[in-house]
Amino acid sequence: MNNLKLIAGPCVIESAELLETVAAELKRINHELGTDIIFKASFDKANRTSIHSFRGPGMEKGLQMLADIKAKYGLKILTDIHESWQAAPTGEVADVIQIPAFLCRQTDLLVAAAHTGRIVNIKKAQFLAGRDMKYPVEKAREAGAKEVWLTERGNMMGYGNLVVDFRNIPDMLQIVPTVIMDCTHSVQRPDAAGGKTGGDRRFVPQMALAAKVFGATGYFFEVHPDPDKGLSDAANMLELAKLEDLIRQLIQ
Repeated sequence: MNNLKLIAGPCVIESAELLETVAAELKRINHELGTDIIFKASFDKANRTSIHSFRGPGMEKGLQMLADIKAKYGLKILTDIHESWQAAPTGEVADVIQIPAFLCRQTDLLVAAAHTGRIVNIKKAQFLAGRDMKYPVEKAREAGAKEVWLTERGNMMGYGNLVVDFRNIPDMLQIVPTVIMDCTHSVQRPDAAGGKTGGDRRFVPQMALAAKVFGATGYFFEVHPDPDKGLSDAANMLELAKLEDLIRQLIQ
């Protein structure tokens, strides 16, 4: 079994059919490569640019759909929460609870996630340096979290672009042993697409390979069989058919 932490799945739960398509491919890749890809999808994208944007099926229905995928395909589950009351029911299904980057300093959210006993993956805020993530980690650990991961996802440059300072990866490895590179959100161009987040998926492989050089211990990919038809983060998601080849490069 390869020990890289790998996370992949659609940005948001669009349909049961999409979840099945992606989960079946992740299971196949796991069997082929000896990996343990964690299935990721959001039940509610509460931080969409526009109030008219698709958000997902909601927590109750979404968690049931994720539980069905877990039972059928034997995949571990990661999903994100936006409010502290969502932590406990999410912890009944998810193996990893993710804290969104914009919310990484929300004390009540971190504490509630820690109380579930699940792994807590904290995404680094677009406005913080990697070394500053020691404080969110302290909050989670002091609330009882047994395992905390950190995820790099780029920093704001001006008003509508992100850049990645890969030095954040070794800096965060001084705080926790598991640092994930979010290879798809890091190619975003926030608010650059007329009411939705823009971006450029062409650079996803380079983000992953550069992070490898800087010591990343895991990789996060939002994937979709037809990204341009995706209902969230369409410009950034990697084509599902390209995932296996990229993972092969990372585990060589």
